[in-house]
Amino acid sequence: MQAKYNEATVNRPKGDRVIDAPFVQIDVEKYSRQLKKEPAWEKSDRNSITVFKTVGFTMVIMRLHKDASMNNSVDGLLTIQVLEGSIECMVGSKTTTVEKNQLVTLHPEVVHTIRAREDSLLLLTNNIAI
Repeated sequence: MQAKYNEATVNRPKGDRVIDAPFVQIDVEKYSRQLKKEPAWEKSDRNSITVFKTVGFTMVIMRLHKDASMNNSVDGLLTIQVLEGSIECMVGSKTTTVEKNQLVTLHPEVVHTIRAREDSLLLLTNNIAI
């Protein structure tokens, strides 16, 4: 297997990183600090970075400001793990609070809304059956 890399961009000048290889170590704390330092964190209600991506599987670290809201659905099994803060996850008429060190799972194509109850750090995984 040949390693795959993401290259730096104007918005993410320190963006060079391995995103797929036989072994990828992910420093969550480093990416958490990086997301807070980027202009997108100041200009938007969220900032995120893809830390691993291979055929059928993606991992994203996301920071949300308090009250940031995101409507979404994905084509794979989704997990949303709260690493810092807390969120509300709404599916249909059901709302659940997800605190630090908790996670929720959603099946493919389930429309959901995430709202940050406070500044929060999330680890999202999307697993598409191949």
